[in-house]
Amino acid sequence: MISRNAPIHLHAVFPVNSPLCIFNHLVDDLVSACDNPAMTANLDIVFSALADPTRRAILAMLLEDDMAVTDVAEPFQISLTAISKHLGILAEAGLISREKRGRVIWCKLEPDSMRNASVWMQGFGQFEAVDLDAFERFLAGELAEDDTDQPLQA
Repeated sequence: MISRNAPIHLHAVFPVNSPLCIFNHLVDDLVSACDNPAMTANLDIVFSALADPTRRAILAMLLEDDMAVTDVAEPFQISLTAISKHLGILAEAGLISREKRGRVIWCKLEPDSMRNASVWMQGFGQFEAVDLDAFERFLAGELAEDDTDQPLQA
C-alpha cells in the first residue's frame, strides 16, 4: 500500500521506454529545478515574504520610486517598528535593499530577486483559465437533460 505522503516515482512504475509512460518535459524540468535545495529555499523565503498583504503593498509602493522608511510607514495604521519588521523580511528575501543616506534609511525594490519565483510560476502558464460561468451553464444543461430523461414517479 502506498502512503499518502510517500513520493510516487512514475519511472519506477512505468519505465521510460514503456508505451504507458508519459514524459512531460515541463514537469520534469520543474521537478529537477525544485530538487535544487538553494532554489527551493529561495522560493520558500520569497513566497513567504509575498504572503503578507502589507508587504505586497510596500512592494507596490516601491515600484514607483525609492522611499525612506518613514514614507513607507505613512499610509499604514501600524507602528514604525512593525513596518521595520516587514522591511526586514522583505530585505531577507532579497526583494528590497536598504541603504542609509545621512540619517535616513532608504528602501529600493530589487525586482531581479523575484526571477526564480517568476520562472517557477511560468511553469503553470500552460494551463488555460477555466471559464466557471460557461462550466456552470454546461452543468445546468446536463442536469436539465438528466431530469427530463427520468420518468415521473407518482
